[in-house]
Amino acid sequence: MSVPTQPSTSQRHPVDEYRPFGRLVLFGVQHVLVMAAAPISSVFIVSAALDLSTALTANLLAAAFVLSGIGSLLQSLGPWKIGVKLPFVMLPGGAPVILFIAIAEEHGVQTAVGAVIMTSVFYLVILPLFARLLKFFPPLVIGVMIVIVGVNLVKISGLLITGQPGTPEFGDTRNLLLGLATIGFTVAAFWLFNGFARQIAVMIGFLAGTALAVALGATKFGETAAGTLVHAPQPFPFGMPEFSLFASLPLLIYSFASMAETTGQTVINGEAVGKKIVTRRDAPKTIRAEALTSLTGGIFGTPLMVCSGENIGIVRVTGVRSRYVTVAAGVMLILVGFFAPITAAITAIPSAVVGGTAVLVFGVVTVLGVQMLHRAAVDDTTNTFIVGAALSIGFLPVLIPDMYSAFPSNARILLESGVAMGTLTAVLLNAVFHHLRPKLYGPSAATGVPSHNGGPVPDGQHATAAPLPTETVHARTGHATERDGER
Repeated sequence: MSVPTQPSTSQRHPVDEYRPFGRLVLFGVQHVLVMAAAPISSVFIVSAALDLSTALTANLLAAAFVLSGIGSLLQSLGPWKIGVKLPFVMLPGGAPVILFIAIAEEHGVQTAVGAVIMTSVFYLVILPLFARLLKFFPPLVIGVMIVIVGVNLVKISGLLITGQPGTPEFGDTRNLLLGLATIGFTVAAFWLFNGFARQIAVMIGFLAGTALAVALGATKFGETAAGTLVHAPQPFPFGMPEFSLFASLPLLIYSFASMAETTGQTVINGEAVGKKIVTRRDAPKTIRAEALTSLTGGIFGTPLMVCSGENIGIVRVTGVRSRYVTVAAGVMLILVGFFAPITAAITAIPSAVVGGTAVLVFGVVTVLGVQMLHRAAVDDTTNTFIVGAALSIGFLPVLIPDMYSAFPSNARILLESGVAMGTLTAVLLNAVFHHLRPKLYGPSAATGVPSHNGGPVPDGQHATAAPLPTETVHARTGHATERDGER
């Protein structure tokens, strides 16, 4: 009588699977197209605010693409515990760009570059302490953070379509048409197609929106032909950095909120690919790669580099979970940074098309946060109160941007960050209700995560995410009983 064979325990997880080269390229292009607006807009905002020359602007743009590529490779490949081996793409962050400009305007751009370098080193120094505090960031807190991040980014992306209020371009009908049409094209592609075509629905929608922009005369591709073929970013474009602890305080304070947000993105990316994440083990890997990429960025004059939320949304929408897709995207970003005509061509795509794609993807990111909150037992009265209070505090500065304008500038750094305020509120209330007096709320209250059968899940574990649409789920993990902190 033959003995039945057991399934292989070493079966490769979908996040570690390779794809045919042609598909890797197309999936990678999709990630690049979706994130390209961030480095472009970041560099142009810095250039306009600091009145930089065309040569300096081109150098910063090339550096931003190259560093985005390097950071994406570190996160996706995870060498020497630098990077979490998930499909991440990195880019210059939104809030760090604003803080970089504020420091540069008050203390000089060389001091702003020094602040980036100091903050990057601070990440690495404070990381062991932050890892010990991760028990105060259960899925209940991370879900709140992701929802606020998603809503905030939907708003920012929407402004790429509408333009800034009070400007002549606000509400331009052509831009509104392009943005809404791009969303419509993407939804139509996702509805009409199956298989591989459905997996690149975001890219199809983006290209269709760009084609419509060309037909309407909204692009400037004809102006991108001139210029050199290869452009290598130069180190220290502003001269040698200057270091000031006082001037660096805004970025140093922000770093705590940034590490918390990165922790949330690590968990939500794990949810998107169906891979079990142990926050105390995995989040420091993501933060470590951000720190080293930002440190290198400081040498080339860029703001802090962070993980891209829209690319997590791409993973969730398409169901393509292989980290080698973002490896391909990282290589492409490096090539884009060195190949000047490609960089110029990307800048010619209208912001409304980019905004239409980003709005849809960030909406999906918001849904991921809602799903996490659902699994965090929000039907419990106490958890409902915590989530409601944290979302209210977090949404206020998003919905009313100038509400803290009368406060000192240092205080406004935190108060005006909806992510920081909402997360801080969730952490404090979760600690008060579930750590100071946990007996009042039952054994599973401190984590707020129901198990697969309705019972409590120990701290550091996460329930398995819902099946993803376009991939088979037979190889998914997440049912192991590995505890927080175990290797």
